[in-house]
Amino acid sequence: MTIDQVSTTDYHTGGEPFRIVAEPPVAIAGATVADRRMSAIHDSDVDTLRRLLCSEPRGHADMYGGFITPPDDPGACFGVLFWHQDGFSTACGHGSIALAVWALDTGRVARDPSGTTEVVIDVPSGRVTLRVHPGGVDFVNVPSYVPAEQVAVPTARGEVPVDVAYGGAIYAHLDAASVGLSVTPEHYRDLIAIGREVKWALNDSEHARHPLDDRLGGIYGTVLYDDLGTGPASTGSSSTPQTRSARASSCAERTGGKHARCRRAAGRSRSSGGVC
Repeated sequence: MTIDQVSTTDYHTGGEPFRIVAEPPVAIAGATVADRRMSAIHDSDVDTLRRLLCSEPRGHADMYGGFITPPDDPGACFGVLFWHQDGFSTACGHGSIALAVWALDTGRVARDPSGTTEVVIDVPSGRVTLRVHPGGVDFVNVPSYVPAEQVAVPTARGEVPVDVAYGGAIYAHLDAASVGLSVTPEHYRDLIAIGREVKWALNDSEHARHPLDDRLGGIYGTVLYDDLGTGPASTGSSSTPQTRSARASSCAERTGGKHARCRRAAGRSRSSGGVC
């Protein structure tokens, strides 16, 4: 297939890129966003478009984006099929935040006179509700849970204890101090290396399976974090755990807190995204 032209809009969330394609120039089959993701994985035309937008000279190694799709039903404003350098993902926190702002900027969703506008988006892992307000954007994620804690994973740095958590995608979580590192720029390459090791060591294990939907399985990446103790609570209680974290696989990426919060919120039904 030859693509003559594609129109995109680039946003960023705290510096994380997100490229929006409101009208993909290729058909993406499927009745739901989850179905469309599986169709896209096996459709050479859709994948050609993804690679065109991700690769140099139009993209780069850290490029992320989404194809706008119809929602699964009238309860959502629209759907989105997330993509990146490695394929099509089940969820994207920073991309969802960018999409909520884009929806208001373009008039796709009308601003609520109250000052807080809800933007409901269907993503491959479920339905996400974002709230755009004067202080930024926050969101209610899909139901989250912790399927495994303290899983022993062999690495070049020895056996390390890893927690596995789901918050739209399955992530491994590793305390950077347990491998002699910290989430700081000077450890950038080492964070990527250990993140890759942990991801691939767990990816084909029982811990990488989603209990209800095989399409959501696989370890998406490794979140390495520094435990900073406790600090002022954002809601309710007197204090809350504080972390500094980065997602590491093919690159090192700051996280907005979503995946780290999922790991710590074992007793809660949902995880909430960071405010940017």
